[in-house]
Amino acid sequence: MITYPNCKINLGLHVVGRRPDGYHDLETLFLPVTDLCDELEIHPSTGSEQPIIMQEGITLDNAPDDNLCIKAWRLLHDEFGIPAVSIRLKKGIPFGAGLGGGSSDAAFTLKMLNAMFSLGLDAAGLEHRAARLGADCAFFIQNRPAYATGIGDQLTPLEFSIFNFQFSIQIEIPDNEHVSTKEAYQGLNRDLFGRPRPDLRETVRRPIEEWRNLIVNDFEASVFPAHPAIAALKEDMYARGAIYASMTGSGAAVFGIFDK
Repeated sequence: MITYPNCKINLGLHVVGRRPDGYHDLETLFLPVTDLCDELEIHPSTGSEQPIIMQEGITLDNAPDDNLCIKAWRLLHDEFGIPAVSIRLKKGIPFGAGLGGGSSDAAFTLKMLNAMFSLGLDAAGLEHRAARLGADCAFFIQNRPAYATGIGDQLTPLEFSIFNFQFSIQIEIPDNEHVSTKEAYQGLNRDLFGRPRPDLRETVRRPIEEWRNLIVNDFEASVFPAHPAIAALKEDMYARGAIYASMTGSGAAVFGIFDK
């Protein structure tokens, strides 16, 4: 079985407060982007009690056993006793870029294993398990536009077809730029916590030409001073005719929305 886990972008990202457990509550719109994806192939394994993963494409900086695909298998193995599998993962989505590539791989692994071994899990059951693997993993189960709250795991589907025909999305990352999640959160403007914000679900209904002054990613204020190349890429996209541009997640990727 083979699938193509895609990336996501954030349309707006508000960090609304810090939780007692140390995580942060967010408000954001997740939008799947299918033009940038990984390649994931899974087959039943023979002669092994443990899963095997072969990684190709972009080199990852984690040990194979730490890969979220393996963690997804372990989660279902512990619960349902599924047998070992052989996984081939060809990475096309850069990691540590705010694009959710690892989360997408994990969610697609859950969906594939659910189908392969006839576990009978519905979307809600898969989302519940995906959320245990990462904050935005649950989004990739249904893989459709969604308004996300909590730590990114509370999802409300959003009808949003603006990009179907009229616009295209371009995603770029400055050379040699990487923003750790820890770094991004440490630099947040905590004066924004608890302050009323525009409702993103309503804001995206406004003409896209107005988004530049309305839809904000809170991480840009802390990331851009430390990574001017990311800020410069966003401005370059506007110079190239983007109608709207933004950093996605905590960076370092930037996307631009252009007329087709």
